[in-house]
Amino acid sequence: MSNNRSTWQEDAERELGAAFSSLRAVAGGDFAESHCGQLDDGRTVFIKTHTRPPAHFFSTEAAGLAWLRAPGHVRVPEVLGVSDETHWLALEWINVGGRRAAGADEADFGRALAALHQSGAEHFGREDRRTTGSLALPNEMHETWATFYADCRLRPLAKLAADKHVLGAREVKAIEAIADRLPEFGAADEPPARLHGDLWAGNRVIDTAGHSWILDPAAHAGHREFDLAMMRLFGGYEDDVFSAYNEASPLGDGWRQRVSLHQLAPLIVHAIKFGGGYVASVAQAVQVYV
Repeated sequence: MSNNRSTWQEDAERELGAAFSSLRAVAGGDFAESHCGQLDDGRTVFIKTHTRPPAHFFSTEAAGLAWLRAPGHVRVPEVLGVSDETHWLALEWINVGGRRAAGADEADFGRALAALHQSGAEHFGREDRRTTGSLALPNEMHETWATFYADCRLRPLAKLAADKHVLGAREVKAIEAIADRLPEFGAADEPPARLHGDLWAGNRVIDTAGHSWILDPAAHAGHREFDLAMMRLFGGYEDDVFSAYNEASPLGDGWRQRVSLHQLAPLIVHAIKFGGGYVASVAQAVQVYV
């Protein structure tokens, strides 16, 4: 291995203060390559790499992980090192135990997520204004959820979908019209919540002790219903999660009628990336609000 070390490996070894004794590919994410690295000082680390990621891709993720970890409510892997020059991110290793790991408590995760959301932020968006996700969605700071969701999610996504000929003119116009009417749907006065931003079930893992961890964020300050809507979009969470969340931090009136509104943005993302049935799902979600 020493004669064939890549640039990122050399850089990571300097940052981590130890050499890799072994390195193997593992599953994780649909954009970057993931590795399990065994260091010669006995540590095991999770490494993400990419040959040509968008600018600041890994440092943006690292900042998001640190921001979510800071309040101490939800388990988030510690960032051990990162480089945007040689394109890698090193995190603490999690011994995954599967969904039925001993001691796993869905209600605990619901309460912890509620506390994370309540940690809040000064503004909607991100203070560093970094884009997130493979589509580089903007995260400019806004004073209200309505202007943030309109200008940083719905309108940019509608334009991307139109430019890539994924959605028809009717659907694009409907999305733009919804963006103009967001204050009408209620809960626009909620304060900014500290969001994971992409909390489908694959971005939450349970370790061998039954503890939940969240990974691969598109972290930003937004409406707390957004994370919950994303959790419902593809399934994988027990009802106890949502019940415990609502007990700890009751949702506003009419939240059920807004689930599809919050799901609209991730559905457009999936339509752009994967097409297929997601295009029809976008059209269906749009019809709820036009």
